[in-house]
Amino acid sequence: MNKFWTIVGHTYLSRVKSKSFIITTAITLAIIIGFANISSIIDMFSGDEESDQVLVIDESGIYGDYLQGEGISEGVGIAFENFEGTEEEAKDAVSAEEYDGLLVIAADENNLPEGDYYANRISETGEQVEIEQILQQLKVVVGTQEAGIDQQTLDMIYAPVSLQTEQLDDSARTAEEMNQSRGLVYVMLFVLYMTVLLYGQMIATDVATEKSSRVMELLISSAPPMMHMFGKIVGIALLGLTQMIILLGGGYFAIQANQDSAAGEFFEVMGIMDNDPVIYIYAIVFFLLGYFLYATLAAMLGSLVSRIEDVNQLIMPMTMLIVIAFVIAMTGLGMPESTLITVTSYIPFFTPMIMFLRIGMLNIPFWEIGLSIGIMIVTIALFAALAARVYKGGVLMYGKSGSLKDFKRAINLSKKE
Repeated sequence: MNKFWTIVGHTYLSRVKSKSFIITTAITLAIIIGFANISSIIDMFSGDEESDQVLVIDESGIYGDYLQGEGISEGVGIAFENFEGTEEEAKDAVSAEEYDGLLVIAADENNLPEGDYYANRISETGEQVEIEQILQQLKVVVGTQEAGIDQQTLDMIYAPVSLQTEQLDDSARTAEEMNQSRGLVYVMLFVLYMTVLLYGQMIATDVATEKSSRVMELLISSAPPMMHMFGKIVGIALLGLTQMIILLGGGYFAIQANQDSAAGEFFEVMGIMDNDPVIYIYAIVFFLLGYFLYATLAAMLGSLVSRIEDVNQLIMPMTMLIVIAFVIAMTGLGMPESTLITVTSYIPFFTPMIMFLRIGMLNIPFWEIGLSIGIMIVTIALFAALAARVYKGGVLMYGKSGSLKDFKRAINLSKKE
C-alpha cells in the first residue's frame, strides 16, 4: 500500500503544483467571483448615464404633446424635445451632435401616428427599439381614444388573467420548487459534464505522456500496473476534488457577500442560495461515480497509445458518451418525468447526470437512487477488472497504435506476465 499512496501523492502533487492547474483555477475562480459581483461591475462602468436627447417635429400637430407626458415615455432613457424649426435645421443639429436623434411624426390615412427617425449612427439600435415601442404605445392610446374606449376599460382588458393552481399529489414538487431546483440542477450538470470530460482526458493524456517518454518501464518495474493505474485515477480524483472545493468555496462566499444585490436575487431564484443540503451530497456522490467510471475507461484507452496526439482520437467514443448524457440531461430539464429520462437514468454511462437530474427535479423513492448507485458500482468494478488487464498489457505496447482492435493484443500481453 505504501507504493500505491506514493503513486497517488506523486500524481496529485505534480498536477496541483503545475502552472496550468494554478492558472486555470485562478481564472475560473475570478470568473465566478466576477459573475457574483456583476451588478457592482456594471454600475462601476456604466455610471450615471444621461438620457438621450431626441428632437421631435410633429407634422400632425397632435402627437407631440403625448410624448411630453409621463405615461408614454415614462421609464425609457429618452428625453423628447419639441422642435419649432425646419426639418433640415433639426438634422443639422443632430449632425453636429447637439442632439442624439430626430423623430418626425405624422398621421397616416387612418389618423394614426407614423414616424421617421434620423440619427448619426443607425447601427445603434437601442434608441430605435425604444422609439418604436413608444410609437406603438402612442398608436394604441390614440386608436382606443378614436374608437371611444376609455383608459379604464383598456387597463381591464390588458390586465393579466387570474389562474389559481392546486396540486392534488402531496408528494409531488410544486412549480416553484421545480423552478428553483432547475437552476441548481443545470449548474451541477454543467459542472459534472466539464469535470468528467476534463479529468478523464487528463488521465488518458498522462498515461500516453509517460509511455512516450519511456518512463513507463521504470514505473511498472517498481509497482504493478494495476496499482499504478488506480493510483493515478485516485490522484487525479483528489486533484478534481481540490479544484471543486476551491471553486465552489470561493463561489459560495462571493454569493453570500452579494445576497442583497441583483446577482444575489438571481442566485436565489436559481435555487443556489436556498436548497436542500442533501442535493449537494448527491452531487458529490454522482460526481465521484461518474468520474471513476470514465476515468477507468480513459486510463484503459490511454494505455493503448504511444503518442499524445493519438489520445483524442481513441477516447472519442468515450467523449461522445459524455456529450450524449449531457444532451439528454438538458432535454430532461423540461420533462424530467418522461420515459426517456427514467430509462436512461439506470444506464451506467448516463446515470451520473440523468439520475442526479431526477433527484433534483422530482421526489423519487430512495430505492431507485440506491438501485442506480448499485448498478454504477457494479459497472465500475467490472470495467476496473477489464481495464486492469488491458492496462497491464497496453503499457507495454509501443509503435503504431490507436485502434480499438489493440484491446485483444493488450489482453494477450497481460496473460504473458
